Amino acid sequence: MPEVLVWRELRKRPGGFKFRRQHPLSELVLDFACLECRVAIEIDGRIHDHGDRPERDLRRIAYLQSRGFEVLRLPASFVLKDLSGAIQTIVAACNGRLPLHHQPAAGGPPPRSGEVLKEAK
Repeated sequence: MPEVLVWRELRKRPGGFKFRRQHPLSELVLDFACLECRVAIEIDGRIHDHGDRPERDLRRIAYLQSRGFEVLRLPASFVLKDLSGAIQTIVAACNGRLPLHHQPAAGGPPPRSGEVLKEAK
């Protein structure tokens, strides 16, 4: 249920970001992902606190980070209590990852064909 609520909001492209639901990545399937910002969003129910789930989640986070993703884990209880706050948290995480591509330092390589870089003032 929390995933359905989040998806209803993410489909509206909050913050101008495009999100994917149930996005496959190698052997994993992410609850949600913003590929532009490389943010993986996981909605965690209480099951994630039991058994071997905490260790599995840590391995999953390490793997995703090795692939350049920031992992945002939101408790399902938070989503159900404050959907607006959850969406704001997601958008803030995406904003925090921009820009992924920085302008080269002075004396760095020239822009590729078709790229236009703004002059520093």
